[in-house]
Amino acid sequence: MHSEKPARKLMTSSAGRKPTSSVLPYQTPRLRDHYLIGKKLGQGQFGTTYLCTEKTTGARLACKTIPKRKLLCKEDYDDVWREIQIMHHLSEHNNVVRIKGTYEDSVFVHIVMELCAGGELFDRIVAKGHYSEKQAVQLIKTIVEVVEGCHSLGVMHRDLKPENFLFESPDEDAKLKATDFGLSVFYKPGQQFRDVVGSPYYVAPEVLCKRYGPEIDVWSAGVILYILLSGVPPFWAETESGIFRQILHGKLDFASEPWPNISDSAKDLIRKMLDRDPKKRLTAHEVLCHPWIVDDTIAPDKPLDSAVITRLKQFSAMNKVKKMALRVIAERLSEEEIGGLKELFKMIDTDNSGTITFEELKVGLKKVGSELMESDIRALMDAADIDKNGSIDYGEFLAATLHMNKMEREENLVAAFKYFDKDGSGYITIDELEQACKEFGLADGQLAETIKEIDLDNDGRIDFGEFAAMMRKGDGGMGARSMRGNLNFNLADAFGIQDTATSAS
Repeated sequence: MHSEKPARKLMTSSAGRKPTSSVLPYQTPRLRDHYLIGKKLGQGQFGTTYLCTEKTTGARLACKTIPKRKLLCKEDYDDVWREIQIMHHLSEHNNVVRIKGTYEDSVFVHIVMELCAGGELFDRIVAKGHYSEKQAVQLIKTIVEVVEGCHSLGVMHRDLKPENFLFESPDEDAKLKATDFGLSVFYKPGQQFRDVVGSPYYVAPEVLCKRYGPEIDVWSAGVILYILLSGVPPFWAETESGIFRQILHGKLDFASEPWPNISDSAKDLIRKMLDRDPKKRLTAHEVLCHPWIVDDTIAPDKPLDSAVITRLKQFSAMNKVKKMALRVIAERLSEEEIGGLKELFKMIDTDNSGTITFEELKVGLKKVGSELMESDIRALMDAADIDKNGSIDYGEFLAATLHMNKMEREENLVAAFKYFDKDGSGYITIDELEQACKEFGLADGQLAETIKEIDLDNDGRIDFGEFAAMMRKGDGGMGARSMRGNLNFNLADAFGIQDTATSAS
């Protein structure tokens, strides 16, 4: 849901650029052929969100409708396209509103997503006044886990505020989900941004100074925490310019009610999240490790690896058939689903050659904070280099970093199965697998062993049920949990998927 974004007014306009006529690079079916549009749920600066019902299933969803007359320049079109790609890119995260599909006609762009019927966090804060520390811990933990998940995937949110978090249902203990990625961007480690975006109360000081990176999301989360505990923003004034002066120079008030009754530990965390020096400010992971947040019985996982590392590790544990199937699936995904992975690929492919060499992978992984040994990086490289030509091309990279929720979709599994089942018999034989290996430039050693693993009824061939079971199973019997325990694979709980493999979103 696009809540109002006062910060849009702060952005320098690029008037004069001629807008393109469409957001999506392909034609879509008509929205109303598939959905019944119901009552209005909310209004933002660009879009209006409606209740909608899927005709075939009766499922209730939300539809954000953006009138194209409001998209005044090419940048506005690009922003909507990027928002759609980022929603797909983050779609594995348990606390991010999941995108269902996009539709476009001559007048509107529609984004259909899961319905969160519990309303905004903002409204609950207004209704409550403020939260107890115990309740605030749970909420801020979710918010910062979303921030950590975004940053691990190379995404900066740039507009975190209570209006952009929705509850799944009206229940008191309903799950909280992030929404509205309209100002979000892909970023590379060390990259500096200059455009002034955000919302006045939540904007970090370095944004106002026009030189910032992902640390701004932790500042905004710190402002949300201050509001959760006290009911008022830490920096406020009657005018926008007054608010900005306070953000740049004001002192935190811990003297007024209710602060004398709030723990020193909570105040310590807020101070560290609202440090004006982004280099000294806590990272999302450090926030999650702070004593006020940490449950004494559960130590937090170590920081989320960059999604690239986590997924390459998981890919390397897969059998040959699964690797080939992922390559087939990756090639049929839409641009909006793999846009985020394209950004990750570009981050590592520094010479823009379309392939990633060992040196580029080593430098790229180091940039995202990896401390992997050279031998480990070499092993990941070998695993992703399906055709063994010494470098990872774009298709191989997509296959190796594709997320499980793309792989598990029925239509993708059917397409991959048909690719192997050359004669359309309904079964994959060892001859057909050998043929696929040749097409992919793979040696076909150990295929008999692999077939034995997949062939549950021991009839010497693989039917669709066996193939789908193999694709949906965590590799070597290790789901995300045991991977984290046994192999130090730390795809954090924030990524709430049972059997995890690789992403596109």
